[in-house]
This record gives sequence, structure tokens and C-alpha cells, in this order.
Amino acid sequence: MSREPSATYQRLDNPIQPPSIRAGVVESDSRRCTEIAPKKYSRHELQKLSLGEVMHRRDFITLFGGAAAVCPLAARAQQPAIPVIGWLNSGTPRSFAKFLKAFQQGLREQGYVEAQNLIIKYHWAEGHFDELDALAAELVTDRVALIVATGGGRSAQAAKKATTTIPVVFVLGSDPVRLGLVTSFNKPEGNITGITIITTELATKRLKLVYDLDPEIRNVAILVNPEAAAADVEIESQKVAANSTGRPFILLKASTGAEIEAAFASAIAQEVRALVVSADPLFMAQRAQIVRLALDHKLSAMYAFREFVDDGGLMSYGPSLALAYRQAGIYAARILKGARPSELPIQRPVAFEFLINLRTAKTLGLSIPAGVLAIADEVIE
Repeated sequence: MSREPSATYQRLDNPIQPPSIRAGVVESDSRRCTEIAPKKYSRHELQKLSLGEVMHRRDFITLFGGAAAVCPLAARAQQPAIPVIGWLNSGTPRSFAKFLKAFQQGLREQGYVEAQNLIIKYHWAEGHFDELDALAAELVTDRVALIVATGGGRSAQAAKKATTTIPVVFVLGSDPVRLGLVTSFNKPEGNITGITIITTELATKRLKLVYDLDPEIRNVAILVNPEAAAADVEIESQKVAANSTGRPFILLKASTGAEIEAAFASAIAQEVRALVVSADPLFMAQRAQIVRLALDHKLSAMYAFREFVDDGGLMSYGPSLALAYRQAGIYAARILKGARPSELPIQRPVAFEFLINLRTAKTLGLSIPAGVLAIADEVIE
């Protein structure tokens, strides 16, 4: 049983016509070609890499087709330059594969197709947040046309620290003004713009849905990442949400996979029966582990994004993260066509979706109240 997903974002301007690729991104000078493209790939190899079959955090696509590698003098006047953009992400290729595809879809809608008229250099931190600054600096050294900073506020902060001139498009789950990334939503100014899904504002709603599921629940735990860029804001919002219910709650903190295991062990020791998992790139990357632990310990868990429910989690309430990445792809394409980041207001969701996994509810021995089922946007049976 399902409804049309309700998550939408503020409308963008009318699409611009397919691009005439801007010169000067990959210069025709043979020395610059050597710097940017030290390795030759056949078109077949490039397409395989573009599909993300095997990508390490410092692996990236460095060349568009084998024919472009030598930069012959005769080709300079005939072939337009190929735009090169940098992808900076705090997670892993596997955990963010769906969102990368959504980003590529946004690019395609504006006329850019990877391995055809666009090169993407991928830098994955794979959970090593302390490496984001160095990875962002590498992209600046590579003179990419723009940086797409994804996987949370830490990536966006690293990109902002690395450059004040290269355009940056971010996707994050907190307030970019409070993080100091931009001065305002409508007029970002500077070289940065992007998509925010500000899920901290939904903390009270998520907790209310947990109590609607079972009004008798007393011990509820809230899992947060204390190392997140907006950790203080996230923790405070969760405390406010819990205090508004007038019921006791337990705050659990985890910033690594091992700490997630320990947090669940602590929850069980304190007889927790329900869990709210805050929105965080680490938790998204570790969602298989978190969903498994919740099921193993018979916890009724509420998540921020549908991907947890798709992977077996009980329920989620929040915006469409895939749609946010698609919008980021559209913004990236518009900047490649000449738009300035300061001309592109920060996008944010205006609607949200509530999902329930009935298979998981049955496994947990839960009977979902009819009133809760009635307001769900999608029920997985």
C-alpha cells in the first residue's frame, strides 16, 4: 500500500538549454593535460569507473577517453574543453551509491552525462572525517570547476575552508547559516550554495510518532553523533523534543561503528524499548548495522530517512534525501553553464514522508494502530 511520495523541494527556475561546454576547465596545454590526466583510460574503462564499480576514497576519474590523453596540437582548436568537477563525501561508495545516482540524474536533466561530456573526480573519506580537509585541498590543487560537498556539514566545511573562489554545492542536514557556510538562504553570497534538509526541526514529530505507535512506551533512547558538524544543535533539539513529552529519555552517543554497538548495549542495559536515530552521515553509512541491532534487540526504531526502512527498519519520517542529491546535480549543472552560487538560493524541503515497514513490525511483534497507518505516506507490506 503506498501513496505518491510527498517530499518536494522549492521549485527551481526554468531549465537552461543543454550546455555548450565552457572552455578552460581542462586546458589544451599539454603540460596541464599531463597534470590533470596522469593515467589513460579506454572509454570502456571510463564508463565502468563512472558506474562506480570500484571506487576508493582517493580514486577518481582523471581522463575523458583515451583519445584526449595526448592533447595533440591539432585537436586544440577543434575540441571543446571537458568540465571536471570534484565529488567530496564523508562516507563510502557503497553506502551513498543511491544518492550518487540521484546526483547524476540531476546532471543529466541539464545536459551533462558523466563519461560523455563531464568528468567527476571522486574523493571518499570513508568515515575518516579528519581527512576531509586534505581531500578538499586535493580537489582545489586539481583545479576542478566546482566541488560537490556531500555527506553532511563536515564535508561542506572542509570545502569552504579549502577555497573561496571555486564554486561549492553542498548537501547537508543542518542549518548552513548557523554553520557559517552562507550568510542567508535567499542570497548565499560568496562561492557556496546547495541543499539543506534540516532534519533537526523534525525531532519532536519523530518522537511523537514513536509514542503514537505505543502510548505505553516509557524508556526511549535517542542516538546522536557527538562529532557531527552541528552536534550541539542536534543534541539540544533532541533534548527539547524529549522534554516536551514529559517522559524520561536516554541520550546515547556514538561516532564510530564500535561506539554504535556499545550504545545499543547501553540501551538494553537501561531497558530501553524504543529508539530515535538522529539524521547523520555516519548513521546513514552504518544503517545496515543499526537496523540489524534494532531488530536483534527488539527495539521500535524511528529513523530520519526512508533508506533505513527500505533496508528493514521499522519506520522513518523526513524529506527525500535522494531528491536533495538530484537537486544538487541540477545546481552543479547550472553553475557549469555560468550561474554564480550567490545567484542560487539555498534549497530546502517543503514536505516530508512517513514510512512504515509492516514486515518489520510483525518481526518485532508490534500491532500498528489504525490511526498511525492512516497517516503513513507509504507502507511496506
